[in-house]
Amino acid sequence: MDALPNSNTEYGTKQYWDERYAKESPDQTFDWFKTYRELLPIFEQEVPDRTGRVLMLGAGNATLSEDMYRDGYRNLVNIDFSEVVIANMRQRCADLTGMTWEVMDIRNLQFDEAHFDLVVDKGTMDALMCEQGDVWDPSPELVANVKAEVDEALRVLRPGGKFIYITFGQPHFRKPHLIRDKCTLEVRTIGDAFHYYVYIVTKQA
Repeated sequence: MDALPNSNTEYGTKQYWDERYAKESPDQTFDWFKTYRELLPIFEQEVPDRTGRVLMLGAGNATLSEDMYRDGYRNLVNIDFSEVVIANMRQRCADLTGMTWEVMDIRNLQFDEAHFDLVVDKGTMDALMCEQGDVWDPSPELVANVKAEVDEALRVLRPGGKFIYITFGQPHFRKPHLIRDKCTLEVRTIGDAFHYYVYIVTKQA
């Protein structure tokens, strides 16, 4: 595949994504991991109220936001650090009133505190974790980048809000990055032959 990088570390770079999205049409889609329909039972249990504010981190050109919108979630904000994909998605979703697309770094969110009811990351944190070296002993830079994302996600969540992170990353690699004071962490497993994990961080009141 032409879309594959020469090294997994490129998944964490803006240049790789800009170049990739520039080669794709606005209608082209790519979904990391599970689809909305496969995740629906978790969303229905954890976020039954579809009127809340939702923030999608590293939205890319996946269909998750569009599927959520068509299922009743109307207040959706999508961010990505690639200007190319944001322009494409604004064009593709122009008819979805109330959904917005913004160029932004997940480690430095330009939103007020306690602004969202739900923050979703489907594979974005994994891109930050693509580095050479020992997965059991990640570099200080990786740890700092992931900490910044999680800290920002929790900052913009209202008390009682949830940060939902979908990944193939196993708990012994991911949980240390997600444990926070005044928050609860739950891990769900989905899939049969190959497991995916859903980490649900709830910000306590």
